Amino acid sequence: MARIRIFIAVDIGDAIRKRTTAFQEKLSSSASGVKWVDPKSMHLTLLFLGEVETLEIVSICRIVKEKASEIPPFMLEVAGLGAFPTPRRPKILWLGVRQGASELGQIHDALEEPLLELGCYRREDRAYTPHLTLGRLSQEEGGEWGPIFAKHADWHGGAAEVSEVLVMSSELRREGPVYSVMGRAKLKGAAARDDEEDE
Repeated sequence: MARIRIFIAVDIGDAIRKRTTAFQEKLSSSASGVKWVDPKSMHLTLLFLGEVETLEIVSICRIVKEKASEIPPFMLEVAGLGAFPTPRRPKILWLGVRQGASELGQIHDALEEPLLELGCYRREDRAYTPHLTLGRLSQEEGGEWGPIFAKHADWHGGAAEVSEVLVMSSELRREGPVYSVMGRAKLKGAAARDDEEDE
């Protein structure tokens, strides 16, 4: 039976994507050895499920739709440059979430238990920390990044309203992963507001 790599995420919106793209370009002129994430693929991951059977996607979308409908839309604000595992030993560059982190955590926690029960998700070893991945360092030496982190600790990437949760597929290709939307789940009241705007 076919299996597909699946994750659950929220979109960052065009305004944040535009500012983040410009920030990537600025950083690339200051430091080398980074494989940057394609801006078109940028998203905030809630849960990564890994490979699941195709038939399970219907159940996953149903769970996401049910849980998303319980949480109202909220504002997402991206700010501050950081790194995993630590800024002293950077391997993954990311932007933090200043506003909306608690709501993202709420959605994550609401989805985790039913997806564990479904059997298509394994709990992460570390606590969920919402972040937007910018790029991955291809060099072990991260010494040049110390001043860069200090300079951009308060960088502001803009804000966007989150009104839906996305079930996404990830197809790994040589040129990089290709993402597709498998399902959309509106947050509480978001669909009603969209209907009113259409009238």
